[in-house]
Amino acid sequence: MSDVTLLRIGILIAGLVLIAAIVFFGRPRKPGQGKRVARDGAAHGERREPTLGEQLEGELGVDTDAPGDATAQAELELFDRTQDPATASANSELGRRVSDEFDKIVTVYLAARAGEKLHGPDIVVAAEKAGLVYGYMGVFHRLVEHHPERGPVFSVANIMKPGNFDMADIQSLETPAIAFFLTLPAPVAALDAWETMLPTAERMAELLGGLVLDEQREVLGRQRIGQIREDLRAYDRQREAPPLSKPTRW
Repeated sequence: MSDVTLLRIGILIAGLVLIAAIVFFGRPRKPGQGKRVARDGAAHGERREPTLGEQLEGELGVDTDAPGDATAQAELELFDRTQDPATASANSELGRRVSDEFDKIVTVYLAARAGEKLHGPDIVVAAEKAGLVYGYMGVFHRLVEHHPERGPVFSVANIMKPGNFDMADIQSLETPAIAFFLTLPAPVAALDAWETMLPTAERMAELLGGLVLDEQREVLGRQRIGQIREDLRAYDRQREAPPLSKPTRW
């Protein structure tokens, strides 16, 4: 196996890819999956409201205690699926990346509240109000104003198989969550892309009555937002730094 191949595999595994879910979230539920053993007061017949993690586990059939490697692998498979030209939108190239190369992906989710779903027509309206366009791969994209040819600043996909929003069947589409993913390098600075994606996710969450979650499917809080910003500042600084000169041979 060549060094280039090893490097690419390492990059893929390192960047917890986007939509953890077309494979991981959207897989068929096995009998009994999604049920939890009663704990604490629930064991004595007391009613207890489910946590957000339990809600996702119950509705999506997701094992929230699964090892991180399994989650990363599922996310990688999902990202590969969204990049497959065979599933691309036949009508639009809007939002297609200018290169298939990437070295980092940042993901957040917009999830419906407990006992609810996100509905296709509502998602379309919210996306339009938030300034997204429908295009390549049958998903939504935020493009650089006046320069759509530069590719997406970020994209929004359905976490259910096959990951797109089929406009022919949009009236009946229901999903527990959608995924916002920022693939780096982007056509703008990484931090600028994040500062565009986060308000868009928050605006759509407001319109849809949902919750914004981080890559671990926990409610996205100030501390995690601050960590992501610092990571992306470091990423931008690293890309701006001039390459190290080769040592002089004597």
